[in-house]
Amino acid sequence: MSKKILIVEDEIFIALEVEAIVRELGHESAGIAADSAAAMERGSDADVALVDLNLADGPTGVGLGRKLRDSYGITVLYVTANPSQLGEGVPGTLGVVPKPVTETEMRDVIAYAVAAREKVTMPPPRRMRVFSAVA
Repeated sequence: MSKKILIVEDEIFIALEVEAIVRELGHESAGIAADSAAAMERGSDADVALVDLNLADGPTGVGLGRKLRDSYGITVLYVTANPSQLGEGVPGTLGVVPKPVTETEMRDVIAYAVAAREKVTMPPPRRMRVFSAVA
């Protein structure tokens, strides 16, 4: 089933590449957000969010992921070069995959997030760390 996926990434070329993959997989982009405010504006229209930690408004991604989950019930997956900033994980969010991410890995990550959203069990992508306390 097609889902709306929000891309929270301040590096526009990376965001556009991810958006192209989202569309190639048959999903719809809920938009690209470079900062927390834009993400919250677009979040009400999303099923899944791929969230970087360090955005145009600073290191706001951790709190933003929680806020998207709590406010809109979005399935949140972090995609970051700084996975250690998440410590033991963020309860209620799906997990994290470290950057850089290949196109194949991004396809797998999106497929996993969509499956989790639909409550379909599948193994996580190889480099992804799943958080144990997913709500």
